[in-house]
Amino acid sequence: MKIGIKVVPNAKNNSIIKENNLLKVYVKKPAIDNKANKEIIELLGKFFEVKKKNVKIIKGEKSRNKIVEISK
Repeated sequence: MKIGIKVVPNAKNNSIIKENNLLKVYVKKPAIDNKANKEIIELLGKFFEVKKKNVKIIKGEKSRNKIVEISK
């Protein structure tokens, strides 16, 4: 399944909020050296109850708007 997400780095807490047709993902890590992307993959894995290797960022690696593919 492919989903659109909007990322908010440097947040106070890690959280995921559903907003219309996309998920808003708040991560504590900064958007430096791929730290935020790694945290996003970890959070989405827990949220959808899949392993981290089943979560891939397929578009928007360096953008706040991303498309993520989740396989089971």
